[in-house]
Amino acid sequence: MIKSMTGFGRCEAAENNRKFTVEIKAVNHRYLDVNIKMPKTLNYFESAIRNELKKYISRGKVDVFISYEDLSEHTCTVHYNKEVAEEYLLYLRRMAEDFGLEDDVRVSTLSRYPEVFTMEEAGADEEELWKELQKAVDGAAKMFVESRVTEGEHLKQDLLEKLEGMLKLVDFIAERSPQLVAEYRRKLEEKVKDLLGDNTVDESRLLTEVTIFADKICVDEEIVRLRSHIETTRSALLEGGSIGRKLDFIAQEMNREANTTLSKANDLEISNCAIELKTEIEKVREQIQNIE
Repeated sequence: MIKSMTGFGRCEAAENNRKFTVEIKAVNHRYLDVNIKMPKTLNYFESAIRNELKKYISRGKVDVFISYEDLSEHTCTVHYNKEVAEEYLLYLRRMAEDFGLEDDVRVSTLSRYPEVFTMEEAGADEEELWKELQKAVDGAAKMFVESRVTEGEHLKQDLLEKLEGMLKLVDFIAERSPQLVAEYRRKLEEKVKDLLGDNTVDESRLLTEVTIFADKICVDEEIVRLRSHIETTRSALLEGGSIGRKLDFIAQEMNREANTTLSKANDLEISNCAIELKTEIEKVREQIQNIE
């Protein structure tokens, strides 16, 4: 099974007058990079959320959005800070004495000063809260993985087709290369005859020149390695799993062999074929960047 690194998942979980909504989306990335946006009240669970996501995701730049609603009637309580109120009152009375002012402090006045009254959210059981949040995270992650698998299947089919096309290009180069040696020998022999003005040709010297030329344009090793890389890529795609990094490395090796083949090319047809091969390899590599 092949997974794309792009995907989307969403899940809502409502229980005990609480509602969690989790959305997950991702794009390709060399490593796993998770960015979580959620209410401060849930910050305590960030590490647990990350560990939960690692069960489903191994690579990609992942954005997670979490919203939380507490629908219960008594979610907040008012807290009276007596010590703070006493300190305000102490300084207010001291100000009245220092400046000869009337001490007109009232309860309604004192209550409006900062931190005299504070609102505190009613504490929820953390274990219970995590169970509900975990359901939403798991639900979104499963939907996210499903979308990745669907996209990954499309990627696999596209890559397999491109590999078939690349193999045909490699086969053409393999068939064309030996013909170049025969053509070079014929042209060289004709040129020597024209220069000498007769049909006498030094076979040993001719054979030496042809051998040097054949060695210079020989791409047998490159062809063998290209076929091996194509077959390895095909096998990895059919086997599935987290193969993105492996395939990216193989694509780099294929590009290196194609470059060497192009540099050795002494024929327009092979040059054009090698250029087309490099183009297809680059397309494959771009697609591979999206595989987990």
